[in-house]
Amino acid sequence: MKPVILDVDTGLDDACALLLAARHPDLDLKAVTCVGGNVGLEEVVVNTLTVLEAAGRTDVPVGRGAARPLLQPVRSAPHVHGADGLGDLDWPKSTRTADSRHAVELLREVLLEAVSLGEPITLIPLAPMTNIALLLRTYPEAAEGLREIVFMGGAAGIGNATASAEFNIWTDPEAAAIVLGAAGELGVPVTMYGLDVFYDVLITLDEARGLAGSRSAELAGKLIEKRSLLYRSDGASIGDGGAVCAVIDPTGLTTEPFPLRIELSGSWSRGRTIVDTRDWTGDLTSDPYGAAPTVVQVATAVDGRRYADLWLKTVK
Repeated sequence: MKPVILDVDTGLDDACALLLAARHPDLDLKAVTCVGGNVGLEEVVVNTLTVLEAAGRTDVPVGRGAARPLLQPVRSAPHVHGADGLGDLDWPKSTRTADSRHAVELLREVLLEAVSLGEPITLIPLAPMTNIALLLRTYPEAAEGLREIVFMGGAAGIGNATASAEFNIWTDPEAAAIVLGAAGELGVPVTMYGLDVFYDVLITLDEARGLAGSRSAELAGKLIEKRSLLYRSDGASIGDGGAVCAVIDPTGLTTEPFPLRIELSGSWSRGRTIVDTRDWTGDLTSDPYGAAPTVVQVATAVDGRRYADLWLKTVK
């Protein structure tokens, strides 16, 4: 089993990812940490506990983390995920409470335990990376417990929050820049599962309506149906769930290593992930900035049907 931690701002697609990570037999879900993003932090915590309860995983500790970005005002997306973050499905909310430890402390303790056990953990951020930035700058020694970071965010092409920026990065670009910088300094491998592949793992409405037999399957079907309504289509992507698929089955994802920076000051491009696809074996001495110090495996293609089948089989 591969030990993993998810960092989430649980809306509809984070819920798809949580169900997969909680149910797949090849993953050992060590903890889930929460951050404000798609909806406010309190709704994120309740949603996360609710999804884990539906998945039969009340054993997984859930940490309450940062309620707002490092520098900029709070931004959320109730127009995409509903007022409650779960599409206003009227699904029974969990009455459980979060772990007493702050998300950063929970991350630190789980990662340091991984060091002592010799079992490094894959960290899967599916949200603004505020918690992860705070962790790596406050407790850099915790990075020794990381095998890799596989994050959902960014884009080599167009954005969705703006023409340039993807929502998770745009919501807290300083945090994303800190995480990339720290990962490069600390030697942590990073994979970016961005918008270039985000929409390509599709579940049809018929497949969603065929999900039944357990609370986990029923919730999974309702999540896809709600996302289908949002996009006015005959199905929907599992979104963030694709990043978890990539951890379970890396061979279904095509990646290329590129230097990566986060734009922090552009009037129209703040939050953009600048994927440098130039050939650095040539003469690029005219560039006063040089190559970005952190090289990231950027997802460029995905076997969408393969990952869709993986998700369906697991949530059933």
